[in-house]
Amino acid sequence: MTQRGRATRSTGPAGRPRRADAPRGGERAGGPRGDLAARRARLREVIEPVVTAAGYDLEELSVSRAGRRHVVRVIVDADGGIRLDAVAEVSRAVSAALDAAEEAGGDIVAGEYQLEVSSPGVDRPLTLPRHWRRNVGRLVKVTARGAGALPAEQPAGDRQVTGRVVEADDERVVLETDAGRATWTYAELGPGRVQVEFHRLEEIDETDEPDDMDDTDDDFDDEDDVEDEER
Repeated sequence: MTQRGRATRSTGPAGRPRRADAPRGGERAGGPRGDLAARRARLREVIEPVVTAAGYDLEELSVSRAGRRHVVRVIVDADGGIRLDAVAEVSRAVSAALDAAEEAGGDIVAGEYQLEVSSPGVDRPLTLPRHWRRNVGRLVKVTARGAGALPAEQPAGDRQVTGRVVEADDERVVLETDAGRATWTYAELGPGRVQVEFHRLEEIDETDEPDDMDDTDDDFDDEDDVEDEER
């Protein structure tokens, strides 16, 4: 996660002093006035093209209050995942775009705010086809509606299903469950949740060669860096 704080109360977008009589972003025609939804929509207009141009998907954009300041959270992802250095690049690009937008049209988020750019965590729900596709091979838990393609003895109706994602495309997902392989359309599934499998991590530790472990260690170091920044 990359964080960026800005105090917009005393300085302009480029660090220049703001005149006391200068209109604030929320006082301009069409500007947001204490409406988080409007601010989020304006932020999306600025941020989403930047993320898309970099080759990533904007998975989530939220604006919340933290005391006297706002926190702007941006979550990005891509097929194959996104590395920490790529997150940092996206953060710099988003920051530059926000600078340009503020200089052209005033404050997008009135007052002090902090920008946080990160990749999705394992606890993020799977709600779109691309989310399921990016988690092929992982164990997930999901509420299934209807019988799907489970064996006939399985009762119809909503129920919790745990299975490994075998296939996923734009129309449906295939899960390997204890009852056998099952297929559902996305309309028949609620949000999926990836299940953490600690025993699989132990298997990796036992079977990987030292050369392979070098890359794995780098990945865990990256995760530690993310956790440190979040604190």
